[in-house]
Amino acid sequence: MIKAAYIHIPFCEHICHYCDFNKVFLKGQPVGDYLGSLEKEMEIALLETPTRHLDSIFVGGGTPTALNEQQLEKLCAIIKKQLPYDSSTEYTFEANPGDLTEEKLQLLYDAGVNRLSFGVQTFNDELLKRIGRVHRAKDVFHSVEAAKKIGFKNISIDLIYSLPGQTLKDFKETLETSFTLDIVHYSGYSLIIEPKTVFYNLMRKGKLPTPGEDVEAEMYALLMEQMDKHGFKQYEISNFAKPGHESRHNITYWDNEWYFGFGAGAHGYVNGMRRSNHGPLKKYMEPITNGQLPVLEEHKVTLEEQMEEEMFLGLRKTDGVSISRFKEKFGRDPLNLFEDQIAQLTAKELIAVCEGRIKLTRQGRFLGNEVFQSFIG
Repeated sequence: MIKAAYIHIPFCEHICHYCDFNKVFLKGQPVGDYLGSLEKEMEIALLETPTRHLDSIFVGGGTPTALNEQQLEKLCAIIKKQLPYDSSTEYTFEANPGDLTEEKLQLLYDAGVNRLSFGVQTFNDELLKRIGRVHRAKDVFHSVEAAKKIGFKNISIDLIYSLPGQTLKDFKETLETSFTLDIVHYSGYSLIIEPKTVFYNLMRKGKLPTPGEDVEAEMYALLMEQMDKHGFKQYEISNFAKPGHESRHNITYWDNEWYFGFGAGAHGYVNGMRRSNHGPLKKYMEPITNGQLPVLEEHKVTLEEQMEEEMFLGLRKTDGVSISRFKEKFGRDPLNLFEDQIAQLTAKELIAVCEGRIKLTRQGRFLGNEVFQSFIG
């Protein structure tokens, strides 16, 4: 049974210098037609794979809250009509600080949205300009307070470290400022420079002064230390929450469970098939008008791949991979199946086997990619 759905809204009013997600400038785009296609895609997918109840819905982008009130209202109405959810469902919208008017916040709240995830990235206004963000630190406080006033209690923010020109002192100040927001969840990511971004082009020209690996490691250590100090449990490599406020949607990914992916460029994992949708709007909408799903690529995940994914996705969680759950799911013992990898990584003190689980050590969290790659055949 599929218990999660991701919905992609590819429209942005501004494009950030580091972003490689599927997105287009909002101005002049056929937003109404896109939402109509989105509704039809959901309809087709749910006919093909019925599900009784979704445990989580995540609306990301792009910038979902860049839509105007009428468009946002239509989107919420589509989700309500097509997807089976209720008040127990974790229902998240991504948002940019400064995008959310009180009217939009009320509209989302009335539609059943109960979790907001703000793309904050840093509280240093100069750095915000440098990375192509249009909000400023004051907008974050305004947006979070406005959301709380409406009734939102489950609020998360994203932070990025190892930004061009960022120092350890800068990042420490951002963390200190962020803890004054009185929210329940944080995601903290190191900057990854992806192809087809402004930052990638600058890097190729030698014009992107990043802090370097040693400072990046110091920033990550500071992130973990400060989160722990302020009562946020690290439940995944990059995610920290007050007890009971872990992102159920993201845990679906790390638990290697199936989920719907709706929208242009969205990815899904349905009935053992990993799918990705067409990204360009016209190519996404065209097959839907003919009653077909807008699938660009589809891959049947083999048993071997499923077991590998169970390891490298599950190891992202601080609780790691449950040996008994692995056996129950696949009928194999991971300690035997991955004997060589586990022996090598244990010898390097990057993972540990304890209390019926295989977990990253603290040192392993710094070298996660090396660990994950060990399990890819």
